[in-house]
Formats: sequence, structure tokens, C-alpha cells
Amino acid sequence: MSGLKTTIILMRKLFDFEQVFKQMPEILKYLPVTLQLSVISMFIAVVLGLALALINIKKIPVLKQITQIYISIVRGTPIIVQLYIAYFGIPMITKYICFKNGIEYQPSETSGMVYAIIALSINESAYIAETFRGALLSVGTGQIEAASALGMTYFQSLRRIILPETLTIALPNLGNSFIGLIKGTSLAFTCAVVEIAAQGKIIGGRTYRYFEVYVSLAIIYWILTVVVEQIIKLIEKKTRIPEQVEMVKTDVIKEI
Repeated sequence: MSGLKTTIILMRKLFDFEQVFKQMPEILKYLPVTLQLSVISMFIAVVLGLALALINIKKIPVLKQITQIYISIVRGTPIIVQLYIAYFGIPMITKYICFKNGIEYQPSETSGMVYAIIALSINESAYIAETFRGALLSVGTGQIEAASALGMTYFQSLRRIILPETLTIALPNLGNSFIGLIKGTSLAFTCAVVEIAAQGKIIGGRTYRYFEVYVSLAIIYWILTVVVEQIIKLIEKKTRIPEQVEMVKTDVIKEI
């Protein structure tokens, strides 16, 4: 019996399973920060990514080349480097511009959350741009021609036909991007933002039980991922075009 107690004590010294769940409430206090970072960054990234995709598809001179360079640089550099550049570079540039215009500016006045959102949005937009480009190209040209024949302008057909179908096609990849973004917020500590991962590190530094902390974080991120996956599946189910409607739509386009 004493041997069993000794084994349990030794195991607890190596890994305290109870500690994993005891420290979760303290970590979850910062879950709203993680969700705020993720949702705002994703919204900005979707808008920016769509604009980049449309510029590429429409082949707008100069802007297309700038867009391609932008996507290449963003996709070719690590997100943590981009976060550091945003956190140290943006205040430096802003301070210089304000100084030139006689405006007083203190970098400490701006929250690190702003720099984290900028960096995460820019990083995600480059990947979402390619997702939208593929989705836009998959929309049948016949539908666009039919809309034009009905007297719709390009922007009307874009709003009523192209974008709804594009979003439906791109939804699975957008869901994956959002999941990746949630996990990417764990690097926001580089901008002095305390979210769940940063809070986990603080707890680990206080208790010296880093292994238990990272197991707690793994469970939290896993549950978040599962929840987001289920929400995306539900949205996919609601927005899926029935096969019968798709067949009727194809026949109408052929007749036009």
C-alpha cells in the first residue's frame, strides 16, 4: 500500500492531472480577448482578401503587380516576424509622421491589441485572397453573361450572384482559416497582449507547472476548434444549394 502511495506522489510530482482543470478558469478569463482578436482580424482579412482577389481577377494594371508582391511577401514571412514589425514598426512610422506635422504622439497611447489585429489581419488576408480567387474563378461565366443580358451592371451581378456563390464555395476554406487564426492569436503576446496562451505562460511562471498549463491550453484550443467546426458545418448546410435548384438554374442559363 505504501508503495502505491509513493508511486502516486511521484506521478503527481511529474504531472498533476487535477492541476490541469484547476487552472482552466483562470486561463478562460482571457478567452474573450482571444475571440475578439480572432473575430475582428478575420472580418478585416475577409474584406481585404476579397478586394485583393478581385484586383487579381480583373487584372487591374499596377494594382495587380502590387497585390502579387504583397501576397508573396506576407505568405513568405513568419507571422511572428510580422507581429514584431507591426508592434515596433507602426509606432515608429506614426511617430515620425506626427513629428513632421507637428503633432504630439506617444506610442504607449495605442493598445498592443491594435498592432496584433493589424498583423493578424494582413497575414490572413494573403491566404484568404487565394481562397477567394479560386472560388471566384469557379463561378460559371454563363451566369455572369446571363446577368449582363438581363441588364445588370457588374457590381449588381457581383452583389447578387457572384459573391453569394463565392462565399458558399469558399466557406470550408474560410472556416479552416478562422481556426488557424484562433491558434495564431497565441503569438499575440509579442504585442504585449494577454490572451489565453499568454495567461498560461504567466501561470506557468508562477507555479513552475508548465506541462500542466500547456495541456490545459491544448484542451481549450481543441474545444474551440471543435465548436468552430460544428458552426461552419451548420452554416454550410444552411447555405448549400440543392441539386434540383442548381439543375434548373443551369437550364435557364442555357436557354438565355
